Amino acid sequence: MTTTVSRTPSAPRVLAVLVAVITAFGALLADFVIPAGAAQHLRNDAWPPHAKFHDAQYIAMSMLLGVLALTVLLRRGGATRSRVWTACAILATPWLGLLAALVFPGTAIHDPEFAGTTIVGLHPQVLLAVILLALLTVAVALTARRRD
Repeated sequence: MTTTVSRTPSAPRVLAVLVAVITAFGALLADFVIPAGAAQHLRNDAWPPHAKFHDAQYIAMSMLLGVLALTVLLRRGGATRSRVWTACAILATPWLGLLAALVFPGTAIHDPEFAGTTIVGLHPQVLLAVILLALLTVAVALTARRRD
């Protein structure tokens, strides 16, 4: 039996690739490269070295998970549905972790001196996590409706 592989990427795969690129580079840019974000994170003189260590750990983890998901998504052959679902599960990990960190005692989404920045009532990181998790949910739902 011969199967034809479409050269046009599917909508679920495009959504997942978009989230993978944002996941791979977003934390690095926001917490280390872009001056406004870096001043609140790795370049924040008020942060102790151990806090900076954990932010660097999050940046490295996000980059690794993003690249891993891209590898899964861009690989040829095999079942598209399982690849998209696997990549979406990988990509959801840092964003669900960000949201879950909010329920731990003594944590905050921002330091007091940086309070006040919200978009539609949410801290920008929380809003980004919600948007990206919604895109991953759409990708999984669309993939579930497709035939492999």
